[in-house]
Amino acid sequence: MKSLGVIRKVDELGRVVLPVETRKRLGLEPKDPVEIFVERDRIVLKKYEPVCIFCGSTGDAVIWKDKRVCKRCVEQMKRGADKTYNED
Repeated sequence: MKSLGVIRKVDELGRVVLPVETRKRLGLEPKDPVEIFVERDRIVLKKYEPVCIFCGSTGDAVIWKDKRVCKRCVEQMKRGADKTYNED
């Protein structure tokens, strides 16, 4: 991990301002969602990119019961459900 040499303070509400250079490098725009991870003693921020819960694809997805599922996995589930239904 490379240090940028930038120090920021956490404000009273727990916020930290990311330097504009960092936001530009990551393609972060105002209101973009960011994922927060903790790895041992580190806080890791990552631009959030929604993915299919089954295959991890970032392609065309639909929301089903608050979960993101890509169209390919939906089709595979349909085929599997049809096969199971027809076997009964």
